Amino acid sequence: MGQAGFGLAAMAAGDGRIVTVFGGTGFLGRRVVSHLRGHGFAVRIASRHPERGRSRAARDDPQLQAVAADIHDQRAVAAALAGAWGAVNAVSLYVEHGRDTFHSVHVEAAGRLAGQARAAGVERLAHVSGIGADPASRSRYIRSRGEGEGAVRAAFAQAAIIRPAVMFAADDAFLTAIRDLVRRLPVYPLFGRGDTRLQPAHADDVAEGLARALARADAPAAVYECAGPRVYRYEELVRTVARAVGRERTLLPMPFAAWHALAFAAELFPGAPITRNQVELMEIDTVASAGTPGFAELGISPRSIEDTLPELLRAR
Repeated sequence: MGQAGFGLAAMAAGDGRIVTVFGGTGFLGRRVVSHLRGHGFAVRIASRHPERGRSRAARDDPQLQAVAADIHDQRAVAAALAGAWGAVNAVSLYVEHGRDTFHSVHVEAAGRLAGQARAAGVERLAHVSGIGADPASRSRYIRSRGEGEGAVRAAFAQAAIIRPAVMFAADDAFLTAIRDLVRRLPVYPLFGRGDTRLQPAHADDVAEGLARALARADAPAAVYECAGPRVYRYEELVRTVARAVGRERTLLPMPFAAWHALAFAAELFPGAPITRNQVELMEIDTVASAGTPGFAELGISPRSIEDTLPELLRAR
């Protein structure tokens, strides 16, 4: 990853200061934990399942701690923030169930967490949202992301907002799903006509970008859109993976209405392979906005999908 334009003078060394990472056992969160440690911060992993974080702490790293904290539990959140210099909200929800709704998690809980961070004297807060977040969207998921950004900024005005594009890695649920379907199906169903534009970013690049945004000495209250080096049409992305796998596949356009019906049925069962919010996200372009800070301002040269495909093909 490039370092140009991002000298050490622009960084605030961790020096063992504590950063509490909510959602630190998830796909992005565990990478954020690793990159924060790389910047010298002590990390407190706060999640509903602290045993997952403790498995990391078991590596004899005294600067890594795992604590139980449900973001709906104000006392637990306050305890997790006690004595912390910084905080990260990497909690996300993809399927609603019980009290966990898009609004309760992405808006209400995010706003409360930001308010408690301010009350606890936390100096830096980074909130993970997503490219395309829009409080006016007809999609409840996308709308909640946009409203959540507003709730966080209302409670903690200097918060850094991190908006990743769709993220990939060898252990993701995005490229691996395309890879597996390309291998198994002679005909690959596209979302719509496959025209949706995507600018995928490697999850480790996003995590490093968040760590740098949090560590910046000038601490700007900025929105960072973290997107990869190339924009793909969805059809083009599928063909890229198919070529790497060594399969030539017929690509079949499938109306979004059919995908919504399929996702609705899938959500009735545990571990749904596709959700309605995922379908909604595939209906809009998720590319970085012109003029919005991103990887370049953080001194990162993002990895491409092509660079990652060999690792992806080796993974199972």
